Amino acid sequence: MVVPRTHTDRVESLADDAFAALNALLRETISALRSSYAPAGINVGMNMGEAAGAGIAEHLHWHALPRWKGDANFMPVIADTKVISEALDDTWDRLASILRTPDDDAP
Repeated sequence: MVVPRTHTDRVESLADDAFAALNALLRETISALRSSYAPAGINVGMNMGEAAGAGIAEHLHWHALPRWKGDANFMPVIADTKVISEALDDTWDRLASILRTPDDDAP
């Protein structure tokens, strides 16, 4: 998940530099997923607003999900169906060495 530090529910309210930085971080996240998990594909998406299925309706965030042929689709993941049999802490450990640290200058 790629989340801006700016609390907003509207992508168009992000400053241009923040939007560009988030897209760069999304690209970095996708690269980390490819190198760590070697997926056959990746879903990238954003749900804006409660009616669109946003779990945190008042805060923008992008999802980046590694995918493999024959896996469950995106929605069962949200419904507590595990696609990757891995504890979240293990996933963090696997990706943290590739991604930026929280102290980096992120939007």
